[in-house]
Amino acid sequence: MIHPTAIVHSNAILADDVEVGAYSLIGEHVEIGAGTVVGPHVVINGHTRIGRNNRIFQFCSLGEIPQDKKYANEPTRLEIGDHNTIREFCTFNLGTAQDKGVTRVGDHNWIMAYVHLAHDCQVGNHTIFANNAQLAGHVEVGDYAILGGFTVVHQFVRIGAHIITGMGTILLQDVPPYVLASGNPCVPHGINSEGLKRRDFSSAKIMAIKRAYKDLYKSGLSLDDAIASIRLQLGEHSELQPLVDFLSASERGIIR
Repeated sequence: MIHPTAIVHSNAILADDVEVGAYSLIGEHVEIGAGTVVGPHVVINGHTRIGRNNRIFQFCSLGEIPQDKKYANEPTRLEIGDHNTIREFCTFNLGTAQDKGVTRVGDHNWIMAYVHLAHDCQVGNHTIFANNAQLAGHVEVGDYAILGGFTVVHQFVRIGAHIITGMGTILLQDVPPYVLASGNPCVPHGINSEGLKRRDFSSAKIMAIKRAYKDLYKSGLSLDDAIASIRLQLGEHSELQPLVDFLSASERGIIR
């Protein structure tokens, strides 16, 4: 299943049914799982592990060294899970020794053309990155997050689960779970209620999240007081626990 013009290093580990398209390059330390299809003109390098049933389209560059002047050829890694779609011209870099040492992408992600994941980014599962979404180093993205086209994320920003950003959004601070956000500077615009319905959140859970959003953004409370107010509701609404945990751990501050 390897095109005769592709170059696959003899030490690379590919499952028997992996497909590699014309003129693609697979490096020495690459491992690719069963059912994965690598299109033409793709470069996969570095200590990169790719799971099962991924579709990688033409002209992608995965596992190249990070765009970080401190990088000194440490054997850092890129790890990609299962069932991901990675469209044309995407670039995912290795991690760095200064952080986790690995850039990680989970499972069932839909990543459109020209997306960049810089070193040490941690992407969850079931996310959607529209065209030209760009992540600087050390960014974390929660499950089911949707980044609109041309969303640009500053380094060390954390993006919560189930959020959506609008096209052309500039993120300089953390985005809490469940929030709709857009603009430059980025501001919140309510919660992602439609997405939550599609993921079988009950009406009661969605109402609890809406009340927590009001505490956070509409009540005039300080961030600490808003967290305290939301925490009082945890006994009846466990879906608020990820929100409280996220807010309590924020170091860059949240969009407000």
